[in-house]
Amino acid sequence: MGVRGLQGFVRSSCPHICMVVNFKELAEHHRSRHPGGTPTIVVDAMCCLRYWYTPDSWICGGQWREYFSSLREFVKTFTAVGIKLVFFFDGMVEQSKRDEWVKRRLRNNREIAKIFHYIKSHREQPGRNMFFIPSGLAIFTQFALKALGQETLCSLQEADYEVASYGLQNNCLGILGEDTDYLIYDTCPYFSISELSLDSLDTIMLCREKLCQSLGLSLSDLPLLACLLGNDIIPEGMFESFRYKCLSSYTSVKENFDKKGNIILAVADHISKVLRLHQGEKKLEEMLPLGPNKALFYKGVASYLLPGQKSPWFFQKPKGVVTLDNQVLSMSSDPKSKQEVPVCADPESKQEVPMCTDPESKQEVLLYTHPESKQEVPVYTDPESKQEVPMCTDPESKQEVPMYTDPEPKQEFPLCTHPESRQEVLLCTHPESKRKLPVGTDPEFNLEAPLCTNPEIKQEDLVNMGPEVKQQITMVSDPEILKVARAHHVQAESYLVYNVMSSGEVECSNSLEDAMDQALPSQAFVYRPVRQRVYSLLLGDSEGGASTCPTVKEWFVYSGNPLRQPDLVRPLQMSIPGGTPSLKLLWLSQEAGLQAQRLDTLLACFDLSSSREELQVVESPFQALCCLLIYLFVQVDTLCLEDLHAFIAQALCLEGKTTMELADLQLDHVDPRAVQLGTLLVRGLTTLVLVNSACGFPWKTSDFMPWNLFDGKLFHQKYLQSEKGYTAEVLVEQHRSWLTRFHALKSVVCKACMKENRPIVSRRHWRSHHSGRRGRQGSSDHRMSSGYSRSGQGQHWRDQGPGKRQAGWRQCSGDCLAAVLEIGCMFTSK
Repeated sequence: MGVRGLQGFVRSSCPHICMVVNFKELAEHHRSRHPGGTPTIVVDAMCCLRYWYTPDSWICGGQWREYFSSLREFVKTFTAVGIKLVFFFDGMVEQSKRDEWVKRRLRNNREIAKIFHYIKSHREQPGRNMFFIPSGLAIFTQFALKALGQETLCSLQEADYEVASYGLQNNCLGILGEDTDYLIYDTCPYFSISELSLDSLDTIMLCREKLCQSLGLSLSDLPLLACLLGNDIIPEGMFESFRYKCLSSYTSVKENFDKKGNIILAVADHISKVLRLHQGEKKLEEMLPLGPNKALFYKGVASYLLPGQKSPWFFQKPKGVVTLDNQVLSMSSDPKSKQEVPVCADPESKQEVPMCTDPESKQEVLLYTHPESKQEVPVYTDPESKQEVPMCTDPESKQEVPMYTDPEPKQEFPLCTHPESRQEVLLCTHPESKRKLPVGTDPEFNLEAPLCTNPEIKQEDLVNMGPEVKQQITMVSDPEILKVARAHHVQAESYLVYNVMSSGEVECSNSLEDAMDQALPSQAFVYRPVRQRVYSLLLGDSEGGASTCPTVKEWFVYSGNPLRQPDLVRPLQMSIPGGTPSLKLLWLSQEAGLQAQRLDTLLACFDLSSSREELQVVESPFQALCCLLIYLFVQVDTLCLEDLHAFIAQALCLEGKTTMELADLQLDHVDPRAVQLGTLLVRGLTTLVLVNSACGFPWKTSDFMPWNLFDGKLFHQKYLQSEKGYTAEVLVEQHRSWLTRFHALKSVVCKACMKENRPIVSRRHWRSHHSGRRGRQGSSDHRMSSGYSRSGQGQHWRDQGPGKRQAGWRQCSGDCLAAVLEIGCMFTSK
């Protein structure tokens, strides 16, 4: 994360940049300087997850009650000394950082493969050096902090920009995180979470002013340095040869510094002694080998400019006063650079807009002012559309069309005018059909995505709206609904809903899944039909339903997915008596009885409307758990009765366990299948967060928080016991009332599954009918499938792709299926 090589450089080569500070003392000093003010620390929560997750066990799906206790202690410690905490979470992945996101996910896949190899070899959890955060940790941390009464926000762009902006604008005590980008932003002080001692409240402050002194730079030079070294926007290899040229000409090489340290010093030296000589006279592309990466580089530098900040590297020498249309140009002096810059008066906005001359075309070019950071960036203006975009000639039509430059693949894409909306949309060429399709068109299904202009975003803001170019096109046209979705997103009350409605693009990071186990599907496929129905609910209309919905781009990590492009997922029509209710009805209406309609919609998303009667008799919080278990057992035909016993027993026993008892729980060994089952259930709980928020919150969020329903080690213990054939009495620890509820919950799940022609059978009875054919763990050639799947609900998980698992199943014969049905009836009747 952050600037390549800077973390090591600071710690090893410039330790004086790291200063030991005490938060209690800093808070007292802040109060003396700002009487009546509350010392506030803005927390980059994504950087802190590893620090917060203190439980010893992490492999089994998460020790959620222990984790909640850890968060409570963290908050309590800061509150005790009068410090307010404001937490920020990443709300979406910016397109400029997608490549880096993919690289990390693929790297995580390799780490996960090593983890499962270790488990199979040693039958125990690996050491902390192989630690991998439990699935869903970021999502559930948001809700945990809100439950603890903390201000928790979800970003509309990369969180580090919003964290830095919040810290600057609210005069915060500092930023708590672990990202060297905070050394580059000109904002409040930056503190390290990894060095924090919660007992003493001591930590390390990384001083950017001392960093500048060590490098001979000013604060305004740091964004340029970061981009030349490489960061999450600029690939490290882009300027590798440039950096080595700087090193070869650097005359003050430090022998006690490593190569990376000397490279940083050499690049900083080049900025201060060479580039600064031409600052304001030459453009960056005239001084640096930007080539086709010019737009990306400018974007990278601008990404560090907070609201109200400017970069002297974006100014250039004026060429004279000119007049364009009815705009009057004059000369303006920039107080920092001491140079004059031509400006023009915009007749509509009454604001002065700077101008410059493009040395290639000899045409006057507007300098566009970023609406938040006030940064001036050169752009081209189309006199007809008044949008600042370059032009090119379409080789087919021979007509000039505007171009959009995608800085990451370094390709330019023509824009076309939509015949109905008269809006310009991107054209892309589908690699197989060679047809030019507007972005938003699904080439696989030939479905055109109805793209809507976000009414909150003005056309003049499309050129540059912050470090990430904001979506000018949304998937939903209703501004009221979009505003509600945005509010829930920012307040960290929903999951993925606003992403679907604003950009039609979602992502899900790695899960602890065994790529070698062909018997259990990836969670990405198991819950995809649910997501497809949610997409239909969020993007459909009352007339066309799912048939008129645009496809959604999914960046979900699963085995065999190289993540070169997103999966294009088509919404799936829901079946609700009386039709699908509108979002206005579900989200805004206060009509009596509407909660029942919201619940009906939620069950329809899981395709479990037929199970409503069974679920109505289940008390909270087990209603949500039963809904999830019914869906799982219907969808995944390799789950057996022993699995169901383990899921139910651990949820019941969890009620009577203290945090200390859960922490002291010891396992005989670790089973790789149980690890993946724990992950599958937790990802199901995150899916419930999505569905519940999309349907207007028919259930209380606390009903499906993992610290109320699931404990990884406890589930693992019950799984191992159930595999050994332990009775229900033993599984619920001889607790009579739990035993009664155990049989009641089991009956609800089994009856609901039987309605879907899915009997849940014991693995022991399965083996007795097919002795010697199951094979060992991970040997898919000998795996058996009961063959149950549902009609009318979309693709079964085995048929989903791309990158679908080659399961190598042997399907049951008619006699075999009859035997299984007989066994299932026998067990569900008990």
